[in-house]
This record gives sequence, structure tokens and C-alpha cells, in this order.
Amino acid sequence: MPIDWIKPGAGGIEVAGGAAFVDPSLPKPLAIVTHGHADHARAGHGRVIATPETLAIMEARYGPTEGWPVAYGETVEVGDVRVTLYPAGHVLGSAQVLLERAGERVIVTGDFKRAADPTCPPFVPIACDVLITEATFGLPVFRHPPASDEIAKVMERLAESPERCVLVGAYALGKAQRVICHLREAGYDKPIYLHGAMEKLCALYEAHGVALGELRSATGAEAAEMAGHVVVAPPSALRDRWARRLPDPVLAMASGWLQVRQRVRQNNIDLPLVISDHADWEELTRTIREVAPSEVWVTHGSEAGLLRWCELNQIRARALHMVGRTDEGEA
Repeated sequence: MPIDWIKPGAGGIEVAGGAAFVDPSLPKPLAIVTHGHADHARAGHGRVIATPETLAIMEARYGPTEGWPVAYGETVEVGDVRVTLYPAGHVLGSAQVLLERAGERVIVTGDFKRAADPTCPPFVPIACDVLITEATFGLPVFRHPPASDEIAKVMERLAESPERCVLVGAYALGKAQRVICHLREAGYDKPIYLHGAMEKLCALYEAHGVALGELRSATGAEAAEMAGHVVVAPPSALRDRWARRLPDPVLAMASGWLQVRQRVRQNNIDLPLVISDHADWEELTRTIREVAPSEVWVTHGSEAGLLRWCELNQIRARALHMVGRTDEGEA
């Protein structure tokens, strides 16, 4: 029998006749928010169930939020539905949502990845009857390389051109901090310069125990001071007037989309870094095998590719076509 207490809609994943909504795109009395990116975490909800880290991110972005903090592995009850959060491995505080009612188990992954990330706990596969998953990179062509290989490119370019800086375009929440941590893992111990848009969230990460090393504001710094260093900024700043004062920057960008050469050309990137915070094809299909659902629902992304794979593997699947989901900025 189909599970009828979970329904997709324009307002998000509806739970138990509207008792709560997962990642709603419109204000709701009770929202369960998987993580802090703007296409999942919106302002205006009456109350928000989320990890403490996600609630802190929402407060930093939207102001005071009436939060119901739930730690990983903790269970709370919404009516007759049990709600448990587990790590999603996407960004700081990101969570999968396990919903249980009358012996039925539904997992909403939110955005997730399986690759190692020093800024957040790793994804935990949880057995379920229905898996509601993203499919941002839901095509076999997307197989992301190890982040260490991509970071090595930055180190090589700095060594080749010490009179220049490497300007890395990275989304302010999650990607920027992950790139910084991977640089530290690779032995880069120099100060890293930040665009002003990065400073607040980097401070929030450090307040939650993520060590980023010495960071300096690029605003007001002399060009000569930044030569031979890494500068991290939003992708939109790479060709902004702000970047003209940097010492002959090598333009880099961190995104899973840069595996596609046309994307590199479109963005005029000198140094593409294929570093993604979303599951690639192998991670998506491996996750489905591990959690062994009887049915898969795909919220957004390359739905057709994943639906076809499910069909070939005798797994029922459907596309939800969720409104308001986007992968372009932070993938």
C-alpha cells in the first residue's frame, strides 16, 4: 500500500496532513529545515525544527528564528510522526530527515554528498521504505574527482606564479569553508584573504568548531600583500570591479558543474576546481542500494537519469518537480 501521509506540493514535503512541512518554499507554522541554503531555508516560519547549526545559520541570514533545535540522532514527535535528524554531509548542520509513522519509514535527504568534507559530519545511510532524494548530478557523466586532486592544482599554480594570487569563486555557505579546510589539509598555512561577503559565515563556522586558520579581509589590503596567496570570494565577484585591485589574479571556481567544459568556457575560468557539495552519480546510486527503499522520489535535478536507473533496477520511482529548488549557485 502506498504511504499516504507524505505528500509533495508547492509548499514543500507535507507531513501528516500539514502538521509540518520539510523545506517549505512558503512560510508555514512548523517547518523542518534540512540545511541553511536559501532554496531550503526560508524566513517567516512560525517554528523551525533543525540542527542547532542550521538554526544559527538561519538566524545569521534572516534574523531571530523560533527554533526547535534537534541534535543528530535525537527524535522528537510531531503529532503521531516521529522525526529524527541524521547527517547529510552537505554543509555545516545539514541533515537528512527520518519520518516514522505506524511502522513506515521515509527519509528526506535534502541536499547531500558522500565525499569527505572536514567541515561537517559524513552522510549516514538509513534504511527506509521511501527515499526522497535530490539528483543534482543524476547523470552517469558526473563522477567527481577527489577534492585533494583539485586543491593540488591551486598549490601548483601558486608555486608557478608567486607574483599573482589565486582568486577562488566559491559559494559563501559551505563551499568557501570547505575549500579553505582542504587547503589547510594540503599544508597551505599562509593567511587566506576573504571578500567581505565571506567573513560572517566563516566566523560562524569557527564558532561551531571548524578551524579555518588565519583569515584576513581582502578589503583594504594592498595588492602586493596578496601576491602568492589565495583569495576567496563569491563567484559573482570574480569579474566585479572589486577584483581589479588584486595582483593579476588567476580566476578559479569551485563547482561540480565545472566537469562540463562548456561551463568552464561560459565562465571564462582559468582554473576549474571540480569540488561539489552534492552527490555525484556513483554516490546517488550507491546510496539507493544501501538504504534499499521500495520506492524513490526525486525532488529536483536530473530526474530522468535517476528514474531510468531505478527502472532498470526494478525500483519504483517518481519525479516530484519541487518548486523553488536550484542547484546552480552552490553545487
